[in-house]
Amino acid sequence: MLSLRDQWIWDFWLTQSDDLWHIYFLQADKSLGNPELRHWNVSQGHATSRDLVNWELLGTSLRPQASPAWDDCTTWTGSVVQDEAKLWHLFYTGTCRAEDGLKQRIGHATSTDMHHWARVGSGLALDIDVNHYEEYTPGHWHDRAMRDPWVMRDPEGDGWLMYFTARVAGVAELNAGGAIGLARSSDLVHWTQEAAVFQGDFGQLEVPQVFQVGALWYCVFCNAANHWSQGYAASYPGTPVTGVHYLVAEHHLGPWRVAPGPFLTGRLPAQRYAGKIVDTGKGLALMAFLHDDENGQFIGEIMDPIPLSLDSQGLFVPV
Repeated sequence: MLSLRDQWIWDFWLTQSDDLWHIYFLQADKSLGNPELRHWNVSQGHATSRDLVNWELLGTSLRPQASPAWDDCTTWTGSVVQDEAKLWHLFYTGTCRAEDGLKQRIGHATSTDMHHWARVGSGLALDIDVNHYEEYTPGHWHDRAMRDPWVMRDPEGDGWLMYFTARVAGVAELNAGGAIGLARSSDLVHWTQEAAVFQGDFGQLEVPQVFQVGALWYCVFCNAANHWSQGYAASYPGTPVTGVHYLVAEHHLGPWRVAPGPFLTGRLPAQRYAGKIVDTGKGLALMAFLHDDENGQFIGEIMDPIPLSLDSQGLFVPV
């Protein structure tokens, strides 16, 4: 496992440069005592590996800016891509102290060495477009969801796509308002938000990852049992769990549908969360951070890859 003696680690994202894997992860000091405080005392760590099992820790790669700034409170989950000029781009979630961390935005930084990141301008890449996504309203949902950017090349053009965790307005049931948002860019700097590519069934679909295997597209996400809609809970083959699930589609823009059957991995108390599916070179595998032990105590480590298989319908066999 990837673990730190003095810090909890949780959400993470991976990219590969030649045959070297880079992992970026959220980290917070265990001296805080209460692991729930980790969210508000966070920085991003960085490590490398050639086999996704043995890791070389490189230290902190990004932390919140000095106040006042739009991301002076938190620098949360993101993704890393490389452009045609071989420059690396980090997209991440930020919040500010002036808003008590309640309103999420998406930031942008670049690097030539994959470890030292310089924000592009103020660092702010996207603020929410309320024509498409729900604004924060006190007493409604607990935050303004615009986070966990997953950036990839547009399979049908020269530009880039960004999928992100969001919510849509005007949904009567709170746990049916979760969405996967979409934005487009031609240069990784200027972005235009579009309507959500998926909405419903959950209050939030966290940490999306979009990729293709064969003829199908997959959008992996994670979700807590208390954020299931009534309709999805009634259709699920079992009791609600917290864990990693996915959407499936024939096109990268949908229409997306929740994969039928059980979560890819799920349990109460939460076991594996914020999963990523990786191609190890020997097949597909699931990585996730270890959330709770069987007694509900937070762990905060990243597990070794678990091999995955697909059935004849193109659905992942649960692990």
